[in-house]
Amino acid sequence: MKNKNNQSLISDLIVLAHADDKITHSEYDFIVRLANRMEVSQEEVEELFIKPLPSKPIFTELERLTHFHKLVLLMNVDRETHEKEIIVIKNFGLKMGIRAGVIDQVLARMNDYEDKVIPSSELIKIFQTFYN
Repeated sequence: MKNKNNQSLISDLIVLAHADDKITHSEYDFIVRLANRMEVSQEEVEELFIKPLPSKPIFTELERLTHFHKLVLLMNVDRETHEKEIIVIKNFGLKMGIRAGVIDQVLARMNDYEDKVIPSSELIKIFQTFYN
């Protein structure tokens, strides 16, 4: 079952990568490297690019935070942020139960960092501000 959940999370990344109607080499590499760490095979990844799985509910706060961070990293890996990607990432965040204010804050703060890579410690601070 864990692998199906991991495949679903990889599918979310693939859907986000497709948002701007093109997948860059850097986005593809990021997804494949992450899938490998999550024990999703190259063959499974290729299948998911053709037919992504639907999103699965994420129950713990840490899992939501971690998954949202992966989505933000993927969105910025090609150093381009398209409006379509912003819409998709906001929708993913809201479906995960992340407050709109958190999403907006993360998207605003990422611009303060080199290559828009918001450190996980900063992401945690933003979440804590809204959830504590």
